[in-house]
Amino acid sequence: MAEPESAAAAVSARVKSLFIYPIKSCRGISVSEASLSSTGFRWDRQWMVISSKGRAITQRVEPMLALIQVELPTEAFCEDWEPSNNSYLVVRAPGMDVLKVPLSKPRETSDGVSLWDWSGSAFDEGDEPSKWFSSFLQKPCHLVRFNEVNETRAVDPNYAHGYKIMFSDATQFLILSQGSLDELNKLLKEPVSANRFRPNILVDGCEPFSEDLWKEININKLTFHSVLLCYRCKVPTVNQETAAVGSEPNETLRTFRSDEVLRPNKKQRGRVYFGQCLVCSDSITDVKEKIIRVGDPVYALKSVSSPSEAAA
Repeated sequence: MAEPESAAAAVSARVKSLFIYPIKSCRGISVSEASLSSTGFRWDRQWMVISSKGRAITQRVEPMLALIQVELPTEAFCEDWEPSNNSYLVVRAPGMDVLKVPLSKPRETSDGVSLWDWSGSAFDEGDEPSKWFSSFLQKPCHLVRFNEVNETRAVDPNYAHGYKIMFSDATQFLILSQGSLDELNKLLKEPVSANRFRPNILVDGCEPFSEDLWKEININKLTFHSVLLCYRCKVPTVNQETAAVGSEPNETLRTFRSDEVLRPNKKQRGRVYFGQCLVCSDSITDVKEKIIRVGDPVYALKSVSSPSEAAA
């Protein structure tokens, strides 16, 4: 593959892994290639579990979501693929029967669905998924799908203007480097996997925390802009294999990745940073091919000199 004309510099890193999280806060799917939609990777955070009051349920309050495995048809990650009447989102969890959710759009909607400061309507996947999730989490739940026909959820314009997401927390993508993870694991008694941090794009071949400094990157001729350093909630403290909650890795991260350390001259918010949040400017254009693959080179087109200069 030829280098993009705008990338005069050498390759900064390569895509090591790609992850898509169809149901917010449930396990991700590792894929060899991922196609872009107007809201991020296709299928990413398109579904969400909500309470009886319509509020989002995440691992912050229900760590057991980490044990829920999600599958989509392999071909679903190919560009331009469309589901048939026999296409399903397959959901598994310990002690539960397999749940199959048709990928055809539901007819029913739920009003008053809320996530952070957004509220609106969403497609309701119906009684069977509701009973399944309610049984597993031991509380009344519904599974809903983002209603892109009637709803728009914008990225906070203070971060990036004109971009859309579905049920992601804040932005379209999260990038993390293997070097940063390796550096963290040198300090931990028990190393952690990348799944603690739920990245969409894991890169390798760069110096630790290089992603802090990237302001604009190019992957397969698609341009990604950094939006803000990702500040971490309690989710990284949830063991994604057992759902057990501890104090690490956040406790260790606080010793060298806090705003006090990285951004001493900025307003202190008690935050801990790990990874970078991105949007893709080509998600809102008519670029012909919108796909990235494992192994693709990553070109850093614009950078800042220190984390204190990055948006956060």
